[in-house]
Formats: sequence, C-alpha cells, structure tokens
Amino acid sequence: MQAYKDGQKKFANGEYDLAIKGFEKAAAENYEPVQTNYLIAESYRLSNRFKESIPFYKKAFDGGLTNADAKFQYAYALKTAGQYEEASNQFALYAKDTAASQNLQQRALREIEILRIADRLRTTKMEVEIKDIPLNTPGSEFSPAILGNELVFSSSKKEKIYKNNGQPMLGLYKVNIAEDAGATQGTPVLLSNEILDPDANEGSPAFSPDGKTLVFARGNTGKKKGTADVDLYLSRNVNGQWTAPAILPVNDSLSWDGSPAFSRDGKTLYFASNRAGGSGGIDLYRTNMDASGRFSKPVNMGKDINTAGDEMFPYVAEGGKLYFASDGHPGLGKLDLFSATRTQGVISIENMGLPFNSPQDDFGLVFYKDLNKGFFSSNREGGKGDDDIYYFAGPDEVDSTTIARNNDPNNPLNPNNPNYINGKPKVVRYFLAGNVVANGATNTPIDSATIRIYPDTADTQIAELPSNRDGKFGTQPIEEGKSYSLLVQRRGYISKREPFSMDGRSIPPIFLTKELTDTTFNVTIRLDKLELNKTFVLENIYYDLNKYNIRPDAAVELDKLVQILKDNPTMNIELSSHTDARATDAYNMTLSQNRAESAVTYLNSKGIDADRMVAKGYGERELIIPNAKTEEEHQRNRRTEFTILSY
Repeated sequence: MQAYKDGQKKFANGEYDLAIKGFEKAAAENYEPVQTNYLIAESYRLSNRFKESIPFYKKAFDGGLTNADAKFQYAYALKTAGQYEEASNQFALYAKDTAASQNLQQRALREIEILRIADRLRTTKMEVEIKDIPLNTPGSEFSPAILGNELVFSSSKKEKIYKNNGQPMLGLYKVNIAEDAGATQGTPVLLSNEILDPDANEGSPAFSPDGKTLVFARGNTGKKKGTADVDLYLSRNVNGQWTAPAILPVNDSLSWDGSPAFSRDGKTLYFASNRAGGSGGIDLYRTNMDASGRFSKPVNMGKDINTAGDEMFPYVAEGGKLYFASDGHPGLGKLDLFSATRTQGVISIENMGLPFNSPQDDFGLVFYKDLNKGFFSSNREGGKGDDDIYYFAGPDEVDSTTIARNNDPNNPLNPNNPNYINGKPKVVRYFLAGNVVANGATNTPIDSATIRIYPDTADTQIAELPSNRDGKFGTQPIEEGKSYSLLVQRRGYISKREPFSMDGRSIPPIFLTKELTDTTFNVTIRLDKLELNKTFVLENIYYDLNKYNIRPDAAVELDKLVQILKDNPTMNIELSSHTDARATDAYNMTLSQNRAESAVTYLNSKGIDADRMVAKGYGERELIIPNAKTEEEHQRNRRTEFTILSY
C-alpha cells in the first residue's frame, strides 16, 4: 500500500520514472492491480515511452478498467508501435463509447482514416540512404544543428537525473563532422561552460546563418509543475566565446516554448509553443528580429500548418522551404517529418514518407552543405538508445525537389498529386449537426430547444435551428478553417454557449476518393436545469497563496461566467470563494471574502450589473480535501463557485 501511495505522489509531481518504480512494487504485491497497471501505462505515456505502455494498458483493460479515455491512449500507443490494424480496432471501439470525450472521439475517427492510408504513406519512399552515426549512446541524442563543420546537438550526459524519464539531464554538445559527412570525428564535448545549467534540461540548438547567435530551450528544473518552465534563451558568440544565456521576451510564462529555428536571412525566428490561442497542442510561431535585437510579437503560423496535434522542430532550408515535425497531419505514427511549400498563395503539406518516417518519433531535420544530405532525429526501432541522430544522403545528381517528388507536385494531372482526381480539384462540403440533452447520468433528450449559430468573431446570427423530440438539430453548412459559437436556449434550463472550431477537422486531400465529399460533424450539448440554490464550481479559478488578485488564467475562466450571465439575464448569483486550511480561520475568512469581491469586481468590469451578484467568503470551512498535503491539493481547496439565488 505504501509503495502505491509513493507512486501516486511521484505521478502527481510529474516524476514518472520514480512513479513507475513505486507502482511496480505495488503490482508485485498485487495491490490495486487494475489501477496500478493503468498508472504504470500512463507514466510511460506521459514520459514519451508509448510502446512500453502497451502491455500495462492491456493488463488494466483485461482486469476491468472502465476509464474511457484510456482506450484512446491505448489505441494511440498501438499506432506508435506500428500495430495499425489493432490500433484501428481500438480507435473504433473508443469512437462508439458513450462515455468518451467528444474531442477525442473526433480525433479517433480521424486516426481511423489516417490508418487507412498508412500503407499509401509507406509507399512514398525517397531515394535516400540513412545510417546511424558514432556519437549515439544508450541515452538520448537529438536536434542536430550545423555550426561550420561541427554538429551541435542535445544529449543526456549530465550528472543529475531527470525524474520524468529516468535519463540524465540534457545539455548541448558538439562534435566534428567527418569529410564524407556520413560519420563524426572524435568524442563529443560540451558546447560551452557558459551554456550549462546542471539542474536543467538544455536542448534544440539553433544558430543564426552567421553562426554568431544561438537560441536554445532550457527548463524542466522542477520550479514549475509540468512543462511550463521550458523557455527560449539566447547567447551570442563574442571573440570566440559564448555569452551567458539571456531569456527571450517572446516566451509565454504559462507555456512550453521550444525547438527554435532561424530563417535563411537570420531576421525571423521560428519556434514551437503550446500557449493559449493556438490550434491545439503545440503550434509553430514566428517572430521578427530587428537590427537592435528586438523581437516582434509572435505570430501563429496558421491552420494550414498547425493542427489540433503537435507541430514542432521547424527548419528552413536554402530556398525558404519549411520542414517540421507533426503528429497532427496524417503520418505513420507519432511525430513524422513534413515539408510545407507555398505556391500561388496556397500552402501544401507533404509527408516525407520512408525512410525518414517511422511509427515512432521522427523530427529535427537539418541539411548539411547542400539539399541532398543532412541529419535528423528518431527514436525508431534499431537505434542505440532513446532518441538517436541519423545521417541521410540522396544521389548527387538529384536535387531537393526530386527527392520530395519525382515529378511536378503542382500539376493537376500528376497521379501523385493528392489535391486532384482525374485532373479536377477535390472538394469537401462541411456541415454541423448535433443533439441537446439534459446534463446528467441519463442524458435525456431535450426537445424544442433553440440553437443559434454565430461566427466566432461576430454577433451576427447565421442560423437558427430547433431541436426535435429526440433532441436532434441540424444540418448547417460550415466553412473550413472557421470557428463558431452555438447559443442553446430552452425554458427551464440555463442557456449555454458552446464553441465549435474547424481547427484540425479538415479532411486532408489524400483521404478523398471522389471529386465531391460531404461530411457532417455532430456535437452534443448538455444543458443544466435552472434551479434555485444550485451550485457550480468554476474550474481553474485559482489564486496564489495569500493573494486575491485575478490571475490571467483565472480571467479566462471568469470570462466564461460573464458569457453565462449575459446569456441568462434574469439569473442572480452568489459568487463564493474558498481558501485552503493554511493560516488562521479568521485570516482565511477575510482572504476568501476579498477573493470573492475581487471576482465580482472583475465581472462587473465586464458589464455584469453588480446588483445581480453577491460576494461571499467561506474561508476554510468547506474544504474539498480536508487533509491536503501537496500544493496541488491545497490549490483545489482554493476554489471559486457560483450558486443561483434567483431567476
């Protein structure tokens, strides 16, 4: 039992390798075998060891695990192991599960379609030879970068162990490239003593074209939970020495920011981030640098490139072509390598196929001297360790365009062009439909509800649809790349606004087998009954210890309450605040009252009449976790709720 509790504590702290050790001891004692196997599987998944998670997911399901979303993760792990048929079967089971997350259900259906073309992607094989290079170790080597005749890369060689995956912490190292480029010479050495934090991971180096500026990622120090402490840093080479790294102003303090790359003229920095406002997961961004070294506001690179999945490790080759890694575009497994080409304003995304891609992670591509050879990273089968660096080379007489395609990719008559069929462009028409149900265990259909649809950026209604006696409504034509807001109203229920985005839902042309395809997306909207004294917890409304100011992450959630109150103009509420059990009861009562009043003041500043709200502090008198020990548990107690007083 103690081993299981230790594992839970390590799991909650993101120390997944230590969590696995605790759970394995619990499994040996046959303590909570279903949950123990599930948590071992999750620990492997969350530390990017998908293949290792598979047998533990299977044991958990064989033992009766009912966690619906775990089915999706199990299916995804099977995909990363190249077990495509079984993965497709598991995705199909998940898509039918009534307890499944709606967003993940949509992803599961998309994954089934992707797996149907996996064989087609495996036939896209380029005339390229790939080989392992001597610098690889049983640890992790990845993200190669070129600096003159040296290869600079990330490697797990530090003394301190990273508790997430049990490997040594990452640093930046360099090694000479042999004359034939297919090998490296000598033993890798530290890039610079100035660029070394023994307590942090340092990776993904990117050099400006003149080799005098280095941008890299640093973080995972444990000072912040999760990955939010990974940021970009900059160092300059002055008289042959790298300066102490300075954090870049383009970082988002609440997000992961990493995998930088320079444009060929050195004036634009590309990077990846999971900051708010993106397409989902990790997106690619760009920022411009002026002669003084100042950066412009980062700009998302758009929905043609970014998906609901992860886009990372950008690289701009000579000629301006963008290469990147993604698990959101159709691929063979987890991260695949892709190229993006802009022709007459249209961006075409192409999977690089074999031998660059595998069912595992393939990423971090760079060219060396010309567009026929270079290096990339992969944790594919047959390597020396976790991530390894591989060298690739194509025939000398073949240029990069020929490597990507043996004929013109923009020619409508080209049979390999996925955008056309029989010389005609493929067209998809998208529609939105759904059903309205009462929020509860039975999901009872609600008839006679009114569903008003608005563009996400405007208040002009574009459609008004009723729900029938089965709670169903639709269908409404919608556009690729657009976002919408659905206002659902029914007497006796709290009016609700539900967002719907086409981000990541567009069907890639390679899936299409005819000129015209119709696709309907179905959404389920759950309405809460309008009842006196009914209380709702506002998720993610957190306060820092001993403070009552509204944090940026809390403001996002309070804005949702603003919308609820605007959509239900007769509803009056009590807005209550609760503290954790630290400090005295009197102090906590005052603090919670201040927090409640702070939230009410914020809502009032957003246009909600103060007469509709009562602020009430409860201090530590209604704890969710009475004996909270971890900071995460204390933060759950520091919550905000609203209760309906009248309507």
